[in-house]
Amino acid sequence: MTTQDVISQYERYVMDTYVRQPLVLVKGKGSRVWDLEGHEYLDLFPGWGVSGVGHCHPWVMKALRGQSTKLLHVPNNFYHPLQVKLAKALVERSFDGTVFFANSGAEMVESAIKLVRRWGHTSPRGGGRYEILVMERSFHGRTTGAMSATGQPHYQQGFEPLLPGFICVPFNDLKAVERAITPKTVAIMVEPIQGEGGVRLASAEFLQGIRRLADGHRLLVIYDEIQTGFGRTGSLFAYQQTGIAPDVMLLAKTLAGGFPMGAMIASRAICDVLTPGTHASTFGGSPLACACALAVLEVIKKQALLERVNSLGRVAMERLKALASRCTIIREVRGQGLMIGIELAIDARPLVAACRTKRLLINCTQQTVLRLLPAMTITRAQLDRGLDILEDVLMEHAKLGSREQGVGSRKS
Repeated sequence: MTTQDVISQYERYVMDTYVRQPLVLVKGKGSRVWDLEGHEYLDLFPGWGVSGVGHCHPWVMKALRGQSTKLLHVPNNFYHPLQVKLAKALVERSFDGTVFFANSGAEMVESAIKLVRRWGHTSPRGGGRYEILVMERSFHGRTTGAMSATGQPHYQQGFEPLLPGFICVPFNDLKAVERAITPKTVAIMVEPIQGEGGVRLASAEFLQGIRRLADGHRLLVIYDEIQTGFGRTGSLFAYQQTGIAPDVMLLAKTLAGGFPMGAMIASRAICDVLTPGTHASTFGGSPLACACALAVLEVIKKQALLERVNSLGRVAMERLKALASRCTIIREVRGQGLMIGIELAIDARPLVAACRTKRLLINCTQQTVLRLLPAMTITRAQLDRGLDILEDVLMEHAKLGSREQGVGSRKS
């Protein structure tokens, strides 16, 4: 089959729910992928952050192959050793609690909604509360509950009525959060860095203030670390850089190195409100997924990926900020570790296409923000090559804009 054959078959047989790039990928290794015709691409946005340790990391593949010959699935009314081994490893690396496993980030958001509402209805400290404060420009997923919690109305249009009980407040505005708290409020949900919202960082003061407000009003704090978790920001979990732990943390993406998996860690004080029959996931925490996730944790530790993320993240940010000082279409460069956003004064989508023609894969979010989530295993040479291509594309578009307007599009 040719690329066009595959695309034509998609148009006939696959539901059209994605904006797809005209690329048929068939193989990946580390930070490289190959298309159907054998062309090689440098991938600086591997799997929307799923392939955080690179495509097909050999340790993950070894774990997957080994477990696949033994047992793929165990229903959750039985026990298996890999699930408790993974749960123990996650708790030991974060905060004291217990873990619920499912298959995706959105499922973890749904799990958190149920957990905090259950706590609000059944705990003596809950008081029958159910409303959750969420942030403008947040993104928590596309299931009904997760979509209702998302602070971007365009994702919700046409799906009304939404699940009630979510109050949206401005991101990084602690006073607005405080004003929004009512006797019905049960929890505050926040992303330490808003990925889909444009790589916008929550300040340490904001996150610490949320914790103080929650403690003062008997609220729970939910951290959505689906994209920031597992080393992306330079620590295993982003919350660890503030020293303030949440009550609930949501994980997915990099967790199992490309195999579908999600996890919710809930603190020991609240985790018992979800009792048998109140929540479940048929495929959650399968032996195969757990084997892959345990391999990911081993990779991060033994290959010193946190140190690598911090080192390469500084290289990327320094270079991009230097470029911003002389490229007229860049408004701002922001990020942490290897989670980077480049906000432009123009539509960023044509630049994604231009990079693809030069065999570089990146992403655009919020229409004007280029987003980079390189694998933590990327080499310095690969990162430099990707930034070289990106710089060429940015400067070409800046010059094009100058010619079309007669003057440069200066920063606002």
